[in-house]
Amino acid sequence: MGDDDRVQLVTPEGEALGFASKLDAHRGEGMLHRAISVLLRDASGRVLLQRRATGKYHFGGRWANTCCSHPYGGETPSQAAARALDEEMGIECSVIEVGTFVYRAADPASDLSEWEYDHVFVGSHLGDVNPNPEEVAEARWFAPHEALALSEDPDRAAPWLAHVLRVAGVE
Repeated sequence: MGDDDRVQLVTPEGEALGFASKLDAHRGEGMLHRAISVLLRDASGRVLLQRRATGKYHFGGRWANTCCSHPYGGETPSQAAARALDEEMGIECSVIEVGTFVYRAADPASDLSEWEYDHVFVGSHLGDVNPNPEEVAEARWFAPHEALALSEDPDRAAPWLAHVLRVAGVE
């Protein structure tokens, strides 16, 4: 098993506890683990959201922030954010961490769940977006009020989107 098949288990305060397989950490009620979420804005303040590919192991087809992932073994959250931006959206840009949150959500469609200590990163992007079709079904810029409204629709939005928008200061 490679480092990218494991997630870092943490306490509710974000202290590292060890590792578990990604699938085991998402089974049943889940195990609290470290994650990253990135939200990019353009020059006019719009936010870049993605609709997750329908083949994703959980919450497929739902709208989420620009990208999200789990740090691989030995990778810092900021390194994971840069990697995920490149892998999922074909974007290289600077991001800064603005906060964290813990959330828990079950996905009835997959019988998997999330329980994450999520590091939120923000940045600006003015160039092209080249989504990876294995990860992303659609990428689109939203006005802040549109993104906030979408985040409140449980049938269309990933359950973490509202948290990411709040921590990122989207109003």
